[in-house]
Amino acid sequence: MATIKDIARLAEVSPATVSRVLNHDQSMSVATTTKERIFQVAHQLNYQKSTTHSPKTTAKKTLAIIEWYTEQQELNDLYYFSLREGIEKRADQLGFKVTRFFQTDDLKQAAACDGVLALGKFSAKQISQLGHLNEQIVFVDCDTLAQNYSCVIPDFTNGVAAVLEQFVQNGLTKIGMLAGEEHTSDQEESLLDPRFLAFKKLLTAQKNYQSRYVYVGDFTRESGYAMMKQALTDLKDDLPEAFFMANDSLAVGALRALQEQNIKVPEQMGIIAFNDSSLAEFVYPKLSSVHVPTAQMGATAVDLLADQLVASQENYARKVTHGVRLVLRDSSRKLTK
Repeated sequence: MATIKDIARLAEVSPATVSRVLNHDQSMSVATTTKERIFQVAHQLNYQKSTTHSPKTTAKKTLAIIEWYTEQQELNDLYYFSLREGIEKRADQLGFKVTRFFQTDDLKQAAACDGVLALGKFSAKQISQLGHLNEQIVFVDCDTLAQNYSCVIPDFTNGVAAVLEQFVQNGLTKIGMLAGEEHTSDQEESLLDPRFLAFKKLLTAQKNYQSRYVYVGDFTRESGYAMMKQALTDLKDDLPEAFFMANDSLAVGALRALQEQNIKVPEQMGIIAFNDSSLAEFVYPKLSSVHVPTAQMGATAVDLLADQLVASQENYARKVTHGVRLVLRDSSRKLTK
């Protein structure tokens, strides 16, 4: 008797995709050609649904979200809040029961869950510990492919490249950056901003990188304000024509510092940020920002984990890099030298 695994092999899709298509899961986005191929293979194999096996078994599975932030930290960070919402929405669509944990919690209950989604930045030691806690795990916003764990991350390099190209197209080559630095919750590792690494590499290749135009702090409005104030003091008449901000919060703080000094954005200085959270629309001027599809990233992580849970053979780790796009608004739309 043909099985879902047989159909998946011949249709060249995952067993989870076959199961959801054959059960007419309307919440799943699958190309029409893929659906037709699955139904055609099922017909050729004379596939019959089992009357003794309920297609609702997925509804009984439990997923644990383990966050690197504390609950209060997440409330202050729209990026991770949005990632978690994306995870929870997709999990609900697939019928999973979700339980939240924080890195500081007792994680024994997470070990008993069918799968784990680890959200945030983790040290090599923490990654190993979480992997041993539950073999069915996917990391979100942390590149763990080298450690043989599946993960979902945004495309930092092309996002930064789009920012720099936008500045250069507007004749701005004197470019600074407010970057962020973080530490894993166990304080084992300092995490250098991947946006800064891309920024430095790309501008160095253009022979246009100036270290004196780069300031590093944390990812808060307060830090953005303090760093821009310091830049104004240090650089005086040598200010960059444009600044790239590692996230929207930094940009909001920097805008305040510039406004206090009557430096007009974008007339005297162009600003582009990263993440494109709701903050970008509610400041003056409205922020140009690189949009990160946090809801899609969360959903993709759940789908990766769902595939792992039904895999019938050895599962190889996968890294999904989500594309990003530059959204232009008032802080850079009409840049002038």
